[in-house]
Amino acid sequence: MTAILRIESRNRVRGSVILLAVFAVLSALYFSMFPGVQEEMDVFEEAFPGFMFELFGIEELHTIEGFIAAEIYSFFWILLVGIYFAYVSAGLIAGDIQDRSMDLILSNPVSRESVVLQKLGALWVPLVALNVGVALIVYVSALAIGESFNPVALAMVHLLSVPYLLVCAGIGLVFSVGIDRVRSARAAALGAVIVLWLVEGVSSLDPDYEWIGAVAPSRYYDQTAILVHEEYALLDAGVLLVAFLGLVVLAVALFVRRDI
Repeated sequence: MTAILRIESRNRVRGSVILLAVFAVLSALYFSMFPGVQEEMDVFEEAFPGFMFELFGIEELHTIEGFIAAEIYSFFWILLVGIYFAYVSAGLIAGDIQDRSMDLILSNPVSRESVVLQKLGALWVPLVALNVGVALIVYVSALAIGESFNPVALAMVHLLSVPYLLVCAGIGLVFSVGIDRVRSARAAALGAVIVLWLVEGVSSLDPDYEWIGAVAPSRYYDQTAILVHEEYALLDAGVLLVAFLGLVVLAVALFVRRDI
């Protein structure tokens, strides 16, 4: 009953390890920069226009919390990891349809609903590996340069990112069941995540258009508020979980009804 889940989980290990290694290198780079940058923070802040700080939600750059929230979480985590989950999810179903292996899978006593849910469930591997691994890397790296994070805030910045990453995965899943070709499904999913991120960032610059960003999942995950101000928006996380469940229901319904 769980064969697909086990196989897909094993297939996610290599990609998770590679991505974790990339974050380890990035973390080492940024933490090594912080002591020097901290001394010149006034010059550093003046070098960037004010709208850049609003666009990326940058605050308190002179603190380790504000610096890492801006340099690692506001871009690499929200955008690139979000893209990774959308990219992987977009190939979950479309890949098997394109290479005709879906016919073989469905010839077994397994429902279409189970196929979708087991393939999606395998994303627990990168979800756990990245959140646990990066949190440990960030915490240890801070100690190595004589700084420290509030461990609760650091844990919450990762815990509350899970609903956001799940929504990105849900977006990819919908495209995966709706588009037969893997490349097209992945391109659509990547484009959707990037456009939604840009919409949220640009709309936040003007109060008259801020409401437009309500459709973007990144609106409901504020890494700076969590790390710098220790504000935990649990209601926003709930909104993202509801959105994720809605995307999964939509994807399952589309897959059950489509002809393969």
